[in-house]
Amino acid sequence: MGMTGPDGEAIDQGTLSIEVAAPTLYGRRRVMEDRVAGQLVPERLGEVLRQAELGEHRNYLTLAYEMEERYIHYRSQLQTRYLALDGIEPSVTVPDGVPAKIGDFVNELVEDPEFGMMASALSDGIGKGYAVCEMMWEYQARALRPVKYVFRDPRFFRFDKLTMRELRLEVDGRFDGEELPAGKFARHVPSIFTGIPSRVGVARPACWAFMLQQFTLQDWAGFAETYGIPMRLGKYSANASDKDKRGLLDGLRMFANDGAAIIPEGASVEVFKVEGSHGQAVFGGLLDYMDRQISKLIVGQTMTADDGSSQAQAKVHNEVRLDIIKADQKQRARTANRDVIQMAVALNFGPQERYPVVDWPVAEPEDVTALSESVARLVPLGLKVSQREMRDKLGLGEPEDGEELLAPASAAPSEPPADPKAPPAPSQKTVQADLKAHLSEARDAGRKPVPTFPRPALTGHVAGCRCGGCRTAQLAAEATGQTALDDIEALLNEDWEEISRPLLEPVLAAIEEASSLDDALARLQAAGPDASKLAERLARATFIARAIGDVKD
Repeated sequence: MGMTGPDGEAIDQGTLSIEVAAPTLYGRRRVMEDRVAGQLVPERLGEVLRQAELGEHRNYLTLAYEMEERYIHYRSQLQTRYLALDGIEPSVTVPDGVPAKIGDFVNELVEDPEFGMMASALSDGIGKGYAVCEMMWEYQARALRPVKYVFRDPRFFRFDKLTMRELRLEVDGRFDGEELPAGKFARHVPSIFTGIPSRVGVARPACWAFMLQQFTLQDWAGFAETYGIPMRLGKYSANASDKDKRGLLDGLRMFANDGAAIIPEGASVEVFKVEGSHGQAVFGGLLDYMDRQISKLIVGQTMTADDGSSQAQAKVHNEVRLDIIKADQKQRARTANRDVIQMAVALNFGPQERYPVVDWPVAEPEDVTALSESVARLVPLGLKVSQREMRDKLGLGEPEDGEELLAPASAAPSEPPADPKAPPAPSQKTVQADLKAHLSEARDAGRKPVPTFPRPALTGHVAGCRCGGCRTAQLAAEATGQTALDDIEALLNEDWEEISRPLLEPVLAAIEEASSLDDALARLQAAGPDASKLAERLARATFIARAIGDVKD
């Protein structure tokens, strides 16, 4: 009994190791192709799309390739969607009851770099409606497996005339092609929406935007070519001959290009300066509109596809909408499991009731900031949270032994061990009593109280000691706000007579020597009070008050 596929049907082993859909120099699978986009007008585009609906989609696929070459924004958005899919690593799930050797075999297939290249190539079906990879089978490590996946031009295939859903190989001499051999091709037909495959690719609606974009670029280029050049109006006499008219027209053209011209005698030229700069608003606005529609079509949004979006929007719409990525990955996984995984398992181990499943899991984006804030609020209330789970959420690893660890910036250093030879620290009541006695003694003697605690209270304790007694002594020794104000007041009252004398003596002298009120005012203006000492004393007091405030705050 020969090899059978997952459905139990026989597999032709002779076709597994040979190329079936190889390109040809001429004929249906020729590589050289005529261009379509160069002569694209609405009538021509409508004809191309109608042919594709009837199954003749060669020109449509050629146009799709040309759009990827000539429409930069379209190519960029397609590439963004493709790379979003390629950035997800595949995983294999082995159901219960499946032998371990089958699971190991499938893992080997998926880990093969060729498998990843095949999965990436299948994404081409998003744009064109379908994608095909031919598998080349060989025996390696005592198992028959695909050793090479060859991406085939979708123009090498067609759909049957009856259902327009069965993919067939283009061959010369057969208008409906021929059936694809089982086990040879991975056929990916994305289900973007319902309809025949030739109508579901994003290239079909995008081709209208491409055509309008080409028209707009041509018009804008013509506008830019003549922008800033004055309009020239030539006038000829009523009896001018055709030769004179042609000479005048040639002269106007020479004037535009060379800045110099000759015209027939009797003719005149008027130059008009054209004002206006609305080309950007008209042509640029239309191009931007087309690009936004393409972004919505391919990646599902315009937040990260165009400039002007906020960072918050960009985080929400990270390149491609999440639901689009999930749908693409689910459909690609269905193709890979049906045409590659199940076929390889059936050829080596026979048809199975259950097969290992390959998938590309899409991770849900998580707001790490909100999670951290929630945990910080709930843990003090008694919520138990696993450190391992939080490290996994934040992408942090387990610290190794002896590795330097981060600590809160406000954490105080640990208290140094107490010196057993040092005398015991004074109690809080003793410190407060000594401080009050010191302040009272200073005021009774008429001296300014020293705003520091006497050093004997800290005898036997190192500087910076944080024990209860020393900390209390330090806090109690600091001058209070009222004490500092009293010190400033005492400073201002010192030598007040010496400060006020330059202010009052000129005023008294002017009044005594003046003969009238006007004479007194004139003397005061000529030799007014001297306020330099007062200004100096106020400046010193202001500086001290500012310094005390900075220290306290």
